[in-house]
Amino acid sequence: MPARHPLRGYLYIAGATFFWGISASLGRAVFTGRLFPSAQAWPPIDPLILAQSRTTFSLIVLAPILFARRGRELFSLPKVDVWRCLLLGTLGVAASNYFYYLAIQKTNVATAIIIQYTAPVWVLLYMVARGLQAPTAQRIFSVGLAVVGSALAIGFVGHGGLRFSTLGIAAAMLAAFSFAFYNVYGHGILSRYDRWKILVFTLGGAVLCWLIINPPWKIAAAHYAPAQWAFLVVFAVASVLIPFSFYFSGLQHLDATRAIVTSCLEPVFSILIAAITLGEIVRPLQALGIVIVLAATVLVQLPGKQPEQAVAVEPIE
Repeated sequence: MPARHPLRGYLYIAGATFFWGISASLGRAVFTGRLFPSAQAWPPIDPLILAQSRTTFSLIVLAPILFARRGRELFSLPKVDVWRCLLLGTLGVAASNYFYYLAIQKTNVATAIIIQYTAPVWVLLYMVARGLQAPTAQRIFSVGLAVVGSALAIGFVGHGGLRFSTLGIAAAMLAAFSFAFYNVYGHGILSRYDRWKILVFTLGGAVLCWLIINPPWKIAAAHYAPAQWAFLVVFAVASVLIPFSFYFSGLQHLDATRAIVTSCLEPVFSILIAAITLGEIVRPLQALGIVIVLAATVLVQLPGKQPEQAVAVEPIE
């Protein structure tokens, strides 16, 4: 089992959320047509293609590099854990990616993010139900702060609010469940193996899932422009390859609850990046939300009154 360094884990998770903040702005630009404003004749990029390409290109870039450094050892994993990684890639990475962008397309960013970031609640409930964590006031309060802070940071209160769409709301809820799933399930696998090996197999599971759902000839039929393909490659690196490398590293050092609460920094980074690069104004309630999320991140990592016993998180069967 890899040695655990909590501070390092928080830094890894924060790094992942920073890149997810960047990719959230890029995703918004795609769906609103602001990324390529002069190319009205180009076909729109479907959420499925966005989700599929980001994992596929990430695997194409990562696997050869790691194989050149590690050889066949990279692929040495017990069959049962290979299947677990494939499940993590399908129900965790692929599902959370797709349903999140589908929710953005069908509703709006505020709706998609605030519902997805109920995931800390589901993680905490699962961990408590299985007896893996105690329902301490500190944990419950931290999770509540993270959800409320995320809602304020994205402008849910007093600026747009929820936009109702049955399909969009359902997609956002599925994204939340998938996000919660790969935090819990991924932590169990990463506590036993090297993160790079698990990342390769997990991305492989996501890619196989997408190849079955949306085979290559359907992608080719969309006739995307070269500039759109170039964007998809850059988007894959910024939204999957780099942040998931950081996030999986963080899961090796933190339990699932602390990791997913820290991940609520994503809307914070989204707001700050938009303010710096696009000149968007940060409203007072958003600033309050940022402070609340930061407070939740600090609170969840503080030691409790009694020292915790290390508990191995078993895979969900």
